[in-house]
Amino acid sequence: MGDPFAIDGHKLMYHPERVAAWQAAGDDWERVRRIYPIYVEVAPVGACNHRCTFCSVDYIGYVKRRLPEDVLCERLAEMAGLGVRSVMFAGEGEPLLHPRIGTIAARAAAAGLDVAFTTNGVALTDRFLEEALAATTWIKVSLNAGSRETYARIHQTEARDFDRVIENLRRAVRHREVTKADCTLGAQCLLLPENAEEIEDLARLCRDELGIDYLVVKPYTHNPAGLTRRYRDLDYRRYADLGTRLRPLSTDRFHVIFRERTLRHYLEDASARYPVCGATPFFAASVMADGSVYSCQAHLLNPRFRLGNLLEHSFREIWEGEGRRANWLYVRKELDLGTCRRNCRMDKVNRYLDRLRRDPVPHVNFI
Repeated sequence: MGDPFAIDGHKLMYHPERVAAWQAAGDDWERVRRIYPIYVEVAPVGACNHRCTFCSVDYIGYVKRRLPEDVLCERLAEMAGLGVRSVMFAGEGEPLLHPRIGTIAARAAAAGLDVAFTTNGVALTDRFLEEALAATTWIKVSLNAGSRETYARIHQTEARDFDRVIENLRRAVRHREVTKADCTLGAQCLLLPENAEEIEDLARLCRDELGIDYLVVKPYTHNPAGLTRRYRDLDYRRYADLGTRLRPLSTDRFHVIFRERTLRHYLEDASARYPVCGATPFFAASVMADGSVYSCQAHLLNPRFRLGNLLEHSFREIWEGEGRRANWLYVRKELDLGTCRRNCRMDKVNRYLDRLRRDPVPHVNFI
């Protein structure tokens, strides 16, 4: 089962200059302050048109607010000039609900950023495709069932939204073919008890009827800050053979990416993890729909991780400011990883950094 996009891994090794700067910085804040993130996640809006049963940011409240286009684009251009390489529009709401999201994506790409979207796909319109598809590196649609009925239960929406998403993905594939846009189109499904028996049908749908590039299947991970407790104690051992069943569904043009490594990490004892989060606040950042900048996507609304606000200050002022210095010291000296989300987005990056930090492999100079 191929994973040409390294979705079940990480890509930090492709940024050796940033890793070298991280290693050299040590306890020197003057060096630390100049290490900018590679990747930034932005929530253009706080509102969402679904209420998914697994939502990890339900505690934020789906507030109806949005970032102003001009300020956001000015800050994104600034980020690109400072060394940020990519922006993913997602966050605590549905990014495609922003009325100007197509032009925002195009302006971000013109500024030099790689652009991506994680979306439920319901609001994926022809206008968006015309404005943004050619400027976008990838779009990943959250599609958590293989049938209308199960989709409606999990996404807590009308069953017809399933039909909308399927048709929207078909149109996106057709638009890509006509315009020759270089945009990867994929779907992602959280493996849940409600949809486990439909995953193979979903993979066939994505491959044979939609013509998208991949389907990612991954385990749910609980956010301690979240309101939902429904899936907190899922036992994934009973799905251990799913990867074997899905493997034959991949082809040269379509990939089922079953996140087996992530599943193994989910099942392992927490004590086997790294003792310190080395990724925060260095390689990624999150921007909420009110402009607040956080050093970790899993700790939104936690004041210890809030660095500043893009509507009030430039990104440079925020990233090199006192808020980030305080967060850096807190993460290094005080943060209890037991309060963090297991298998968070930076988990594999942290495993890589921990190995570099502790240097556990003997004879490293014999390359």
